[in-house]
Amino acid sequence: MKLTPLQNDRAAGVLVALAAGDALGAGYEFGAPLPDGTEVTMKGGGPFGFAPAEWTDDTSMAVPIAQAMLEAASDVGSSSPAALTMVVRAWTAWAAEAKDVGAQTRAVIAAARRLASAADRRDIDAADFSAAAADFHTRAGRSAGNGSLMRTAPLALAYLDRDPASLMAEAGVLSALRHADPDAQEACGLWCVAIREAVLTGRLDVRVGLALLPPERAALWLERIEGAERSRPRDFTRNGWVVEAFQGAWSAIHFAGLTASGPAHLRAALEEAVRGGRDTDTVAAIAGGLLGAAYGYTAVPFEWRRRLHGWPGLRARDLMMLGMELGRGEGHRPDAWPRAERHDYSMWGRTDALVQHPHDDGVWLGGVGSLSRVAELGIDAVVSLCRLGTSVLPGVATEDHAAFWVVDSPLGEDNAHAAFVLRDAAAAVERFRAEGKTVLLHCVRAESRTPTVAALYGAQAAGITPLAALKDLRRVLPGANPNGLFLGLLKNLQASQ
Repeated sequence: MKLTPLQNDRAAGVLVALAAGDALGAGYEFGAPLPDGTEVTMKGGGPFGFAPAEWTDDTSMAVPIAQAMLEAASDVGSSSPAALTMVVRAWTAWAAEAKDVGAQTRAVIAAARRLASAADRRDIDAADFSAAAADFHTRAGRSAGNGSLMRTAPLALAYLDRDPASLMAEAGVLSALRHADPDAQEACGLWCVAIREAVLTGRLDVRVGLALLPPERAALWLERIEGAERSRPRDFTRNGWVVEAFQGAWSAIHFAGLTASGPAHLRAALEEAVRGGRDTDTVAAIAGGLLGAAYGYTAVPFEWRRRLHGWPGLRARDLMMLGMELGRGEGHRPDAWPRAERHDYSMWGRTDALVQHPHDDGVWLGGVGSLSRVAELGIDAVVSLCRLGTSVLPGVATEDHAAFWVVDSPLGEDNAHAAFVLRDAAAAVERFRAEGKTVLLHCVRAESRTPTVAALYGAQAAGITPLAALKDLRRVLPGANPNGLFLGLLKNLQASQ
């Protein structure tokens, strides 16, 4: 599907924000609700001993869905038996080494293995999983845990160019691999349709799929949604149940949205979800998938993206790439950004500008060509404001490369959150310097994006106004000429001081 730049950003944000919520909640899992104002961080730990910024089973089980749907792109993104079999085999491999595997998941995997053995097969398939899940539901009388909802987001990305009714149906199929209960299937359908709507339009509307349910079920879910909007996440004491996990995630989004918007809403809502207590990682992951769909990759702060990681050895950039490619519906594109090895800037003329920041000689300012001098200059952290190919990523530790999406355009609609992204980039420079690192801040030619962020950083470092910092920068970067949008941002910040 041909996505606009903003839709592309939102598709890329789904899995990253899901994982950020997951990792944020990991250290608080099964704890009591936290008082308002309590700081929430990616501290790790929790009952399963996760590393700081490590995601849990929520994201680990979503990743194989995304990968399988991406492989099945030629089948119009449908959850074919082959794609679903790819998913369940990946889940089985994950469960063999995972720190946290739910009791129902273990039971379904064990039963599916027995079914495969009875059929004289070594490998289980999707049919084994579905049959095992249905049997579990029959024997237990219920199977409405929150596990299918926590991982369902990738399916929405595979159905951006298809009608919501087919997405609702396929969400039920995917849920039934482990959770056959109607509540679980409908919750997944409603959340997937809401994610699709958010990616396409930027709107947060969890009611958009209600018309696709039978009238009596739609009325029940409307009552549940309205109940969530009258509540806080802490009010849902059984959020291991799919219904209360759904309500807890939506209540976090709704409550935080009363006082915040844009990237601030994303952050406040995920923190609110975690402060709700109990199954914190799952509720925050569910909320994150929808928030990322509405606000995009650019709304997830670098502070959270920096060390984000988890099974199977992926990081935030991998999730960004998965979400973007899945949203496009074209499968792997090795010749296209962000998977391409190189991004060609040869037509931009000279890109080798390189000077030291006038307010901090531990910060270098340059064009994309200056990346070749990272080792020579002893640079150990890089802040990139333009696209890079995978073969030219800077020679620093992954966590010390801060990449930001910012288009050098004076049109506000070309950047989802220009002010937030530029300030977040300046904060990344400040954070690296506080850690004693030598930093390279670059875009393509160091003419618009780089001097804008350098002025924001310089104002903070030197205790002067952004425009005064820009004037000093022009002495060392004569070509510094932020576009009208960026210059307006600097002026607005100065006026507010």
